[in-house]
Amino acid sequence: MASDAGPAKLSELNARLALIAVSGEIGVALSGGVDSLTLAAAAHAVLADKVKMFHAQSPAVPPEATARVQAMAAARGWRLEVFDAGEFARADYLANPLDRCFHCKTSLYASIRARSAAQLLSGTNLDDLGEYRPGLRAAAEHGVRHPFVEVGADKDSVRAMARALGLGEVAELPAAPCLSSRVETGIAIDAATLALVHASERLIGAAVAARTVRCRVRATGVVLELDAASLGAIEPQRRAELAGEVSGLFAGAGLARSVSFAPYRNGSAFLVRGNERA
Repeated sequence: MASDAGPAKLSELNARLALIAVSGEIGVALSGGVDSLTLAAAAHAVLADKVKMFHAQSPAVPPEATARVQAMAAARGWRLEVFDAGEFARADYLANPLDRCFHCKTSLYASIRARSAAQLLSGTNLDDLGEYRPGLRAAAEHGVRHPFVEVGADKDSVRAMARALGLGEVAELPAAPCLSSRVETGIAIDAATLALVHASERLIGAAVAARTVRCRVRATGVVLELDAASLGAIEPQRRAELAGEVSGLFAGAGLARSVSFAPYRNGSAFLVRGNERA
């Protein structure tokens, strides 16, 4: 996207947010990623105290995402509520089925709705519509609106708007889906495993200057996925050392697993069956 397009697209978004707010208070569901934080910043700039932010704290949410949300809220004067959406009490979520995200978002939006009658907004952008996103069905069932989609904004547009809003490093945040997305479809979700996934990604991220790191938990073992350039730069001996360190993390928690490296593939822990498409 052209560097000067951010302000123009932001102006469109601001007009849409003002229109949505005519009917009452606005609520923004915040994950802590670039999309939702950009939407929150734009909404607060236009609507001030007419907007409230909602962030669900969970074993599936990296602690740094929650810390980022809280820091931005404090710095920018946002009204913020941090809460437990309760998805870890849902058997249909913990079973990690094909539509796990539907059950997660159902818990999220129902929990927010129990706290507020505000019109809920999400940071979904046009690029998200090209993927299998069962969470969008939950959004539709709860009347959630997607302002970025409504103004025709894709991920590049969102980043340009973040820069126009002066969000600094937030504009460059890499994609960071929830930790449960690292667990292969059909393998049960549990908090202890997600903690190991997060610790493994932090370990690899500290050791290797990689753009993307994913720790995938599969039926066949743990796979550390890195962007191709970063993976290619690691010598075989160093790969073996890092794999051993991650293996030690899992073994120390009583979950002995084989550990290997592979190039990053978006959604590679998601197993497609029948005619479903990722």
